[in-house]
Amino acid sequence: MTRPLTSVERSVKGRNDWLQEEECKAIESRGEMGRMEFWLRVTRSRISKDVKAGRGDVIPGFTQVCRLFKLALDKRAEGDARLWNHLMQYAEQVLQQHDPRH
Repeated sequence: MTRPLTSVERSVKGRNDWLQEEECKAIESRGEMGRMEFWLRVTRSRISKDVKAGRGDVIPGFTQVCRLFKLALDKRAEGDARLWNHLMQYAEQVLQQHDPRH
């Protein structure tokens, strides 16, 4: 028998369920472009909340992630896909370990 979820666990589960439902809706309406736009909106909202909470380091952190992503795209366009492949492998590993939706 499993114990009932705490209010915090229910809240996290509800948030994760909502994210998954909204992502599915975005994919249904606009495909992968919709998925990307959904995650950009969610991320922008979270960045704003973190800044208001005094965690301003989120802005340079996001900037670094964007610069890394652009660099990987540029290298791949130049014919060297190693950075892109490593970035995608690392992203998948992190998401498998830490994203409850996997």
